[in-house]
Amino acid sequence: MATKVLDKLAVSADPPPAGGVLPLTFFDVPWIFTGPVERVFFYPYPHPVEQFTSSLLPHLVSSLSAALSRFYPLLGCVRPRADGEGYEFCSVDGDAVELTVAESEDDFAELAGDGPRDVARLYSLVPRLPAPGDGGFALAAVQVTVFAGRGLAVGVSIHHVACDDSSYMHFVKTWAGHCRVATAGEGEVPPPPFLDRGVIADPDGLAARTLNEMRQLAASGPPPAPPPGPPPKLVIASFTLARGCIDKLKQRVAAAGDKDAAAAAGVHCSAFTVACAFAWACLARAGAAACDQELAHLLFSVECRRRLSPPVPQEYLGNCLRPCFVEVGTRDLLAADGVATAAAAIGASIRALDVAGGVLAGAEGWFQKILSLVPRRPMSVGGSPRYGVYDTDFGLGRPSKVELVSIDKTPGTVSLAEGTDGKRGIEVGVALPEFEMARFASCFSDGLLQL
Repeated sequence: MATKVLDKLAVSADPPPAGGVLPLTFFDVPWIFTGPVERVFFYPYPHPVEQFTSSLLPHLVSSLSAALSRFYPLLGCVRPRADGEGYEFCSVDGDAVELTVAESEDDFAELAGDGPRDVARLYSLVPRLPAPGDGGFALAAVQVTVFAGRGLAVGVSIHHVACDDSSYMHFVKTWAGHCRVATAGEGEVPPPPFLDRGVIADPDGLAARTLNEMRQLAASGPPPAPPPGPPPKLVIASFTLARGCIDKLKQRVAAAGDKDAAAAAGVHCSAFTVACAFAWACLARAGAAACDQELAHLLFSVECRRRLSPPVPQEYLGNCLRPCFVEVGTRDLLAADGVATAAAAIGASIRALDVAGGVLAGAEGWFQKILSLVPRRPMSVGGSPRYGVYDTDFGLGRPSKVELVSIDKTPGTVSLAEGTDGKRGIEVGVALPEFEMARFASCFSDGLLQL
C-alpha cells in the first residue's frame, strides 16, 4: 500500500539552546558504527487528514520543538574530533530535526495488530536519518503518518550512539507530554534530561581502547558476504505473556531450583528473567536459534545508572548499558525443563553483577566478547517492560500498539515491552522469516498450554 509524503519540516528547538560539543563516553563508543533504534507508536485517530493537518500537526511540531530545547544534543551530529582522537557530539545554532509528514493507504488495523506483518510495510512509517556528510552523521528523525479516518503512526529514529532506550523513551515521553498539555490542557512533562557527561568516569581509557579495537576490525576487511540469492522475507509479530503465565513460569523455575539447592541460591527470578528464558527456548525449538552447536548463547543489556558508584541520575542522556552474556547447553535448552534451565542461567548472570568488581568488571573485554559471539547467532534482547512504552500519550490516549521495528537488523533479536492491558504482563516481539515465524508461534502457544 502506498505511503505518500505530504511534507518535510525542519524542526529546531524553541527556546534555542546553547548547543556546543559533548564527548562520547565509553558506553557510547561501541554504538558508533551501528544504526538507529526505530519505533512506531500507533494511535486510533478517526478524523480526516484535513483535521490532522490543521489541528493536531501544529501541536506536534511545537511540542517537538519544546522537547528538543531540552534534548538539544539530538539536534546535532556525531563528527570526528579535530585532533583525530575519536568522535564528539556537536550541535550549533540553527540545527534541526527532520519531521516527515505522510499519509498511508495501508490497513491501519492490521499494521497495529499482533499478527505477522511484512517488516517492509512498517518501515514505510519509520523516518530515515539524513545521509552522513563531512564525516559526521545526524542523530534523530521523526515521522508522523496519518491513516485517514482510522489512525496515526508516530515513528521515531534515534541513532544508538546518542542514547540508550531509557533516554530514548525519556525524549519521546517529553515530546508527548508537551503535546498532551497543548492539546488536552492536562498532564505533566517529565523532568529535564541530565546532560553532564562528566559523571561517567573512564580512568582506564576504555573509550579510546574500544575505538582502537573497532578501527582494527574495520582495517581487517569487510564482513563475509551474505548467502547468495534474495534474502528471506521477514515478518514481525507480537506474543503476550499474561501475568498469570509469568507467575506460573516463576513457580516452575522455583520448583526446579528446589531440586538443586546450589541453583536456587543463584536464581534472580524476575518477570524479565522468565520472559527472556521462555522466548529463548521458543526460538531454539523453532529452529530460529543456532541449534547445531553445543552451546546456546544469549546477549542482553543491563541498565547501569543506579549500579554505578556513585549512581548516575536516571535522567542522564546517553548510553549507560553493559552487556550480559549467558550460555547453556543447547540440549538443555531444548529439553522439557529448558525454560527453567535458561532462567537459572539468566538469573545467575544478573546476580553476578553485584559481586566484587561491580557492574564494570571485565569491561575491557566486552567488545571482543560480543564480536566472538556474532558467528554463534545468539539471541539478543531489545527494549524492556520497565520503559513503559504504552504510557506514551500525545493527548490521544494510550497507543494501541508500539513496535520496535529495528529488531529486524540483528537475527535472533526479540523485543520486550509491558503488556498492552496494563496488568503487568509482557509483550514479546520477534522478526523472523515467514516459515520460522509459524514454528515460533506454535512453540509459544504450546509452551503456554503446558503451564
